[in-house]
This record gives sequence, structure tokens and C-alpha cells, in this order.
Amino acid sequence: MNIAVSKPPLTIRLCGPRGFCAGVDRAIQIVVLALKRYGAPVYVRHEIVHNRYVVEGLEAKGAVFVEELDEIPAEHRAQPVVFSAHGVPKSVPADAEARNLFYLDATCPLVSKVHKQAMRHQRLGRHVVLIGHAGHPEVIGTMGQLPEGSVSLIETVEDADAYEPVDADNLGFVTQTTLSVDDTAGVIARLGERFPKLMAPAADSICYATTNRQEAVKAAAPGCDLFLIVGAPNSSNSKRLVEVALRAGAKKSLLVQRASEIDWSDLGDITTVGLSAGASAPEVIVDEIIAAFRDRFDARVELAETVQENEHFLVNRELRDIALESADMAFVNG
Repeated sequence: MNIAVSKPPLTIRLCGPRGFCAGVDRAIQIVVLALKRYGAPVYVRHEIVHNRYVVEGLEAKGAVFVEELDEIPAEHRAQPVVFSAHGVPKSVPADAEARNLFYLDATCPLVSKVHKQAMRHQRLGRHVVLIGHAGHPEVIGTMGQLPEGSVSLIETVEDADAYEPVDADNLGFVTQTTLSVDDTAGVIARLGERFPKLMAPAADSICYATTNRQEAVKAAAPGCDLFLIVGAPNSSNSKRLVEVALRAGAKKSLLVQRASEIDWSDLGDITTVGLSAGASAPEVIVDEIIAAFRDRFDARVELAETVQENEHFLVNRELRDIALESADMAFVNG
């Protein structure tokens, strides 16, 4: 006789918004549509977004990821190369043109806006202060919009304390989009104290998706025994969500790329789990993690939604007339 074993009860607080933002969705669409229009291979410089599942799914469709343009074989120069959503320095499209390559720029429009703000500061005679993380592709791309020496990178309040500009009366700042208002507030305040004439950008640099995802995590975190963030280790916005969950009251917070990374033996006695995903993490992995919890717990999912997003960014003009079939996006949308 089979005896049913009851599973322990569990509440999963599923954050909304979560996962793909409009910029990431647009970048992936650009690669998929380019494959439909021009055929394989379509080259992509760096990861199109910070997510291995997405990258591997695009590779299966015929995308080829390269670190630099000189890796593209001469016989494939007529094939398109796509620049990632994080943006690239001006030297990259210039290099593509010098090599007679056809390129499609998938830079997120919000990142492009920061580029324009930085260039505006310089045009008005200001030295540009960029608040962001050294080595992040977006930071490299933004600094690369202006001549060398035109931008100073500030990462922390300590950096702001140590910063000694040539002309303290002519400074303008911009911020990495994947940092939230909370992330940048301390640095901006300290710079403002030291340099009263510091000029803000003409428009807010912070990405709506970064702020929205952090606000949802803040709302869901209090009382959570565990908070899981789906995202890649090199995803700035995903790592920030882990920190936000802990600051907002979660007892423990972890970044995972797949359900297989969860160490079930180390979770302890849990009754409430928060779950969200960074802006480059596909919903199919969120579903996978929920299913993994349901295998082990009598899990009830409750939506912790703070706002609904309806932003949509158009793809490149060269691709707009191609109908995007829902099947093409199945591997990322679940």
C-alpha cells in the first residue's frame, strides 16, 4: 500500500515586474530578426545580454558570438554583426566601417540616452563624471563616447571623497542605467557637497526597469526566509537585487542561473520564499524554479506586484518589416 507523503507548505512571493526589460527584449529580437532576414551566421559582439540561457538559445539558431570584430572571417563580412544591448564605444562602429562590415546596433535606447547626456555635458564645456562600475560593458561604452580623459569614473562615496578634478566649477554627471536611485544617491550627494556647481543630466539616467524590479523586491522581502534572484553572476542589476532583498528584510538571498544551482540541503526550515529575476533573465527559468519548489513543497504562489510595465522599443529600421513569429521567441519566453 502506497502511503502519500505530505509536502511541507511554502509560500512563494513572485515579484512583478521581473525578468526581461524592453531593452533586453529588443536586443534579442534584433538577433532573431536578423537571422530571419539575412540567414546564419549572424555575428554578435560580446554577449547580447548577460544570460547564458539566452546566448545558448541564440547560438542554436545560428548566432555566432565573438569578442572582437577581427574574429569575423573575411568570407562572412556581408553578414550582419550585432552590438550588444549594453552599448559600445564609438571606436567599435568605426572599426566595423573600416572593415566594411554591416552592423546592427542593439544598444538599449535608455543607454543611448546616457551617451547623449554625456556628450551634451562635454559640448557645454563640462568634464563628465560617470557613476558606475569599472569594467562593466555599459561603462566601457559610455566612456568610449568621448575622447580619452574626458570622463572620470566614480564607483563609491570614497571615490567621491578622493576625486580631485582639474576644474571643480565645470562638472556634469551621468549614471550607469543599471544602478538604482538608491545605489547612486550617496555618491551623488557627496559629489554635490564637494562640488556645488555639479550639473545633473538633462533627464533621469536611471533605467525604469532597474528601479521597478528593486521596488518589487523591497516590497516582497520582509519576512522571507529566502529570496532567490534569477540572473547571471556578471549581471549588475541582478547582483543589486540580491543586496536589495537582504537590506529589505530577507534572512538570506541568493543569485542563481538555473534551478539546478539550488542547494536544497542548505535551505533549512523555510516557509516563505521570495522570487524575482534580473532584467536579462528569461521567464522560462522562473517557471523552472517554481516547478522545482513544487516538487519538494506544497507551494502556493502569490504575486507581489508593485507596478505594470508597458514599455516597448522599436527594433532597427532594417528589420521592422519582418513579422516576428511567437515561435521564434519560445526559447526565451517559456
